[in-house]
Amino acid sequence: MGENIATAAEAIEADALPRVHEVHCDPDTPAPKATDLPDAIKSKPAAQKSPAQWAYERIILYLKHFEEQLDNSHEVAMGFTGGDVGVLRIEGMGYFDPDIVTFYGSDGAGGKTQLIQHVSQLNVMLRALPKPEEKAEARRIGFRLAQDIEDSA
Repeated sequence: MGENIATAAEAIEADALPRVHEVHCDPDTPAPKATDLPDAIKSKPAAQKSPAQWAYERIILYLKHFEEQLDNSHEVAMGFTGGDVGVLRIEGMGYFDPDIVTFYGSDGAGGKTQLIQHVSQLNVMLRALPKPEEKAEARRIGFRLAQDIEDSA
């Protein structure tokens, strides 16, 4: 009694929905959930997306979630591995089908910066950087990217 039996259509739909699973030392640590994804992302199964689009959409979830935990004096940036190349303050993001993801922004000295990366090499470390003094309030790229997906659906 009380068993849930899924129809074939429900099983296929559930399999197509993105799944997110995280475990932290502190059980009260907020973690992103698949339900946090904009409806426009959830409406198209992953199998119908290019690797670039699928990576782009999932990074948006992490960016938005990371920004939700920042105070107004910090903005999101990404750190680089390998060598002394520093960080990129994330000011824009995009993808080029089938397999390229790109990040736009500025480096620590304010120089214009762009990272172009193949999805097979994708490795993003999010960092909180103090916002530039001259900015009135922190800019939130994760929220803008999520809104862009909703608007284009």
